[in-house]
Amino acid sequence: MTTKTVMDIDLISKALANPLRRQILLWLKHPEQYFLEASPAVDYSREGICAGHIEKRGNVAQSTMSNHLAVLQNSGLVNVRKYGQWSYFSRNEALIEQYVRYLQDTL
Repeated sequence: MTTKTVMDIDLISKALANPLRRQILLWLKHPEQYFLEASPAVDYSREGICAGHIEKRGNVAQSTMSNHLAVLQNSGLVNVRKYGQWSYFSRNEALIEQYVRYLQDTL
């Protein structure tokens, strides 16, 4: 897992402009609340949530969800772990905190 530390304000702001992407970040913040179908024995904060579970919760086409997840990943807001053909997503809390601090300091 790579954690992006360089913050691109415009890229993050564009990623957050979409309501579904903000919703995905909320789901990833509280995975035990939103992904009951996922394994209860998994440490979601470490492993993340499978893209298939996110897609199912979002009730959108796989290609649409893949695009949203790619935007979140490219902005640095989420990290991805690959296990074979499966991708697991988790929030990049350090970057999210940095972005929130930036907003508090500048707006």
